[in-house]
Amino acid sequence: MKSDFQNGGDINSLKKQSRIAALLYFVAGLPAPFALLYVPSVLIVRGDAAATANNVRNSELLLRLGMAGELFTATLVIFAILAFYHLFKATSPKSAMAMMILFLITIPMSYLNVLNDLAAITFARGPEFLSSVGQSERDAFVLFFLRLHNQGLTLAQIFWGLWLFPFGIAVMRSGFIPRFVGIAEMIAGFGYVISSLVFLFLPASAQSIGQLAQILGVGEFAGLWLLIYGAKPQPRASAHPALSTA
Repeated sequence: MKSDFQNGGDINSLKKQSRIAALLYFVAGLPAPFALLYVPSVLIVRGDAAATANNVRNSELLLRLGMAGELFTATLVIFAILAFYHLFKATSPKSAMAMMILFLITIPMSYLNVLNDLAAITFARGPEFLSSVGQSERDAFVLFFLRLHNQGLTLAQIFWGLWLFPFGIAVMRSGFIPRFVGIAEMIAGFGYVISSLVFLFLPASAQSIGQLAQILGVGEFAGLWLLIYGAKPQPRASAHPALSTA
């Protein structure tokens, strides 16, 4: 059993480390439903630029709270991913490095994507330097930038899915987390990637295939096992036989 936890300290320390990583990731994701789903659903009126712009003007604080939620998530998740990297680097160094790189790629994408919301607010408020631009054109730009923001999320979601593959491998090879957690995370990753690719390249099928693929993302909730139970020794048959080569 010693080899299963080499360089990982005693099991109590490992359990604490795993719970901290899971807690950081869970807390980082709390604002996501509000910022990424609720706010756009309230503000964006499909095909109606004037109504969308009026919603932004009347609910500017709501949009800014959504921006704050996105920035909070993008910042805190950095520490969560670093915690996961330190958790798995002893038992699966290559997978740990891959998952960290794939997720950290999304951080600048998330920060830059918030600029689209700021642009939408600017056009909605119609400051003096935009006085030469007609009202209908400004409203059109509001809808354009909000939709561009959603498309930016779709691009980032590709990597939100890809990182779950090496994460799942690291979980299955760890020897201290059940294999089903890793399998569920990889299924979720598959769902995110397929959903994004369908939205980008087969938009006509986005409502059917895309949403069906997103259902697979529920598998990511298997990570709550770490938060509830923390790391604990698993039967040797569930651990990968060649940890040192991972």
